[in-house]
Amino acid sequence: MLYEALARVVPPLARAVWRPEVVGLEHVPASGPVILASNHLSFVDSVVIPVLVPRRVVFLAKSDYFDGPGLRGAASRVWFESLGMLPVDRDDTKAALSSLDTALEVLGRGEAFGIYPEGTRSRDGRLYRGRTGVAHLALTAGVPVVPVGLRGTERIQPVGARLPRLAKVQVAFGEPMDFTDRVGTAPTGRLRRQVTDEIMAQVQRLSGQEPAGVYNERPVEA
Repeated sequence: MLYEALARVVPPLARAVWRPEVVGLEHVPASGPVILASNHLSFVDSVVIPVLVPRRVVFLAKSDYFDGPGLRGAASRVWFESLGMLPVDRDDTKAALSSLDTALEVLGRGEAFGIYPEGTRSRDGRLYRGRTGVAHLALTAGVPVVPVGLRGTERIQPVGARLPRLAKVQVAFGEPMDFTDRVGTAPTGRLRRQVTDEIMAQVQRLSGQEPAGVYNERPVEA
């Protein structure tokens, strides 16, 4: 498969170029279903994490990357599929909701699923409030959550930049968080909010970001 072929080439090459500082990688289970919940600073976050984790990590990516026309569109589709990404239409509410079902399928197969609870990347460097989809997945699937803190990835490909740059990157993986004993201890909505806030507190500890205290919204495209 293309993923297996690129997995032997891309990660060591990317690590040699970026030389990231990595802490706590041993906290990522070698097998079995797990959620990697990370802060989100750059488009390349979904490349950095899979490059470092020694197992496949499935992320959702906007469908535009998969259905572009011509050779460039085909190359983009091959690249994102080879990274283990799955398409989602972020502008379609129903499709966005079904993405949670897709994530549960991934976890049900015993795979690792990557998610950005903030919903979209931070453009000012602050850590925004997490949306409760991550808690829904953790509580429904009964799987551990490994918090991830990224630093410096926004300098690899700043907003508006077409090509990546060399920059110092730090990635910290926290200890797995298990919420299986919390199921049924509070009303569903409240429990999801509590669990999400606990996950984001660990992400903030690892990333060192200033908490924004509000939700992040995607900028309106002109």
